[in-house]
Amino acid sequence: MNIGLIILLVVLVLVLLFTIGTYNTLVQLRNRVKDQWSQIDIQLKRRFDLIPNLVETVKGYMKHEKETLEGVVNARNAYNTASTPEEAMKADGELTKAVSKLFALAEAYPDLKANDGFNKLQEELSETENKISAARQFYSDTVLNYNNKIQMIPTNIVAAIFGFKAEKYFEATESERENVKVEF
Repeated sequence: MNIGLIILLVVLVLVLLFTIGTYNTLVQLRNRVKDQWSQIDIQLKRRFDLIPNLVETVKGYMKHEKETLEGVVNARNAYNTASTPEEAMKADGELTKAVSKLFALAEAYPDLKANDGFNKLQEELSETENKISAARQFYSDTVLNYNNKIQMIPTNIVAAIFGFKAEKYFEATESERENVKVEF
């Protein structure tokens, strides 16, 4: 056998092994990104399920704060109809802002603050918010790892060949960056 042919075959096998290994790594990272989005979604749904109970508890105390309660309900409905992660991220930001405003307004109602049901729901919601925050951070870290991998040489070549695309980070919306305004 010709030495040149052997060298060519070895190089081709090495390139093939590199391509397979890189492809599998990229698939694994892409799946981790999807899994981490799912973890955020689970926590958002938990919060989503807690909100109607909170609104019902608050309604009796805050009859003249109808606009705030409607804002929470509308934000919840917007999240429910979101069909993409980007829409869900935006709706989540609006929901976070509406719930924050609701809690800020609740400070003006001593009877509500003393209500055990409200306190329990507020505690559960606060715990869920902490879990959402942690899940968002882990998601962003996973996206960073994936995006680095598909953009760095030499794996970017394999990523381009097989159509791997960069994922978006979970970013705060403009409304989330604003301070909550509470007016009495």
